[in-house]
Amino acid sequence: MKYFLFLLISLLLLNTNTNAQNTGEDQLGAWYMYFGTNQISDKLSIHSEAQFRFYEVASTFNQLLLRTGLNYHINRNAIVTGGYAYINTDGTFEDIPTEENFNEHRVFQQFILKNIVGKFKFEHRYRLEQRFISTQVDNFTAHRARYRLQLTYPINEKWFLNAYDEVFINLQEPIFGQNRLYGAVGYNVKNNFSIQLGYLKNHFTGINFDRFQLGVIYNTDLRKSKKGS
Repeated sequence: MKYFLFLLISLLLLNTNTNAQNTGEDQLGAWYMYFGTNQISDKLSIHSEAQFRFYEVASTFNQLLLRTGLNYHINRNAIVTGGYAYINTDGTFEDIPTEENFNEHRVFQQFILKNIVGKFKFEHRYRLEQRFISTQVDNFTAHRARYRLQLTYPINEKWFLNAYDEVFINLQEPIFGQNRLYGAVGYNVKNNFSIQLGYLKNHFTGINFDRFQLGVIYNTDLRKSKKGS
């Protein structure tokens, strides 16, 4: 496992070079992320999420994303969610032009379906998004669909591997939005608390971004505090 971590970090560092343009495409950026599922009843939970994205590993702000939603657990393998997200984006690696900066209010609906084949855990996520975007020069609405196939392989009780591919399809021109390919190693600190260290290849039409990712997943069960009060 130590060799795997060393190889992963080495590959991330090798992706950097000195040919940076104003898009930041040739820089190794970073996403620092928190995800949580907070159970409030047997069927309902609250999704909480915060992401801080940078064009470089520790500097040059790119995006802040805050997302929440209400989950309805049909059963342990099927979840329906409706929610809201706020996104603030600096769309260029340099400070200019200022019209590249924009805010977005987003409403989303999603369905998650899980299954297990052997030791492999599969998760299918289907999401629709209605995006209300405001820039310095215009306000507009956009719609898109997303599908993510995620695969998790437990190495033992503590360590696991995680990978996914997610495609974004716009419901207006242009049809293709982006594709995200991700691989990571994870560690279960506790039953409800895990950490992932990974690499993301974010592909847009004509441009690609390489992103180091550090994710923290912390789930809570608010039913227990009620019972103990």
